[in-house]
Amino acid sequence: MRTDFQRHYEDIVAEYNREKDQVTIEKTFEALIHFITGMEEEEGRAVSEGLDEESLAVFDLLKKPDLSPKEIKRIKGVSVELLDTLKAEKLRIDHWRDKEATRDAVRIIIHDFLWSDSTGLPVDTYTEEDVASKSAEVYRHVYRVYPTLPSPFYDTGGAVG
Repeated sequence: MRTDFQRHYEDIVAEYNREKDQVTIEKTFEALIHFITGMEEEEGRAVSEGLDEESLAVFDLLKKPDLSPKEIKRIKGVSVELLDTLKAEKLRIDHWRDKEATRDAVRIIIHDFLWSDSTGLPVDTYTEEDVASKSAEVYRHVYRVYPTLPSPFYDTGGAVG
């Protein structure tokens, strides 16, 4: 979703730069107001969910429709704990994305963490295929936004990505 915000912002700026007549300028400012409102809503969602932006991104990848409040609470905990585990271990390795063994270890940690009865997703709701799919999605996300710690994609280290 954050990537969509960035793409939308770039489209607004490109449109503004194409033609700078009064109508275009008014449309641009209107589009920017909508864009900012959307970003504020997204930032507020992290607070309302009781998560930081980093954990919210993982939570969004892990959740699925029709979850009970208890399952949602568990998935929020899984999101936070999984990120903490990755940050404490493999993501601390310099250039972790360059090393096949480290990339594989990150994939395995994510899958095993999500599959585990004690740390993972609710077993009554998530099938083995769900876990495999969610693991792959989380890995892609982690690979993209954690080239280093702290991530340059979050408020702690740079622009929202």
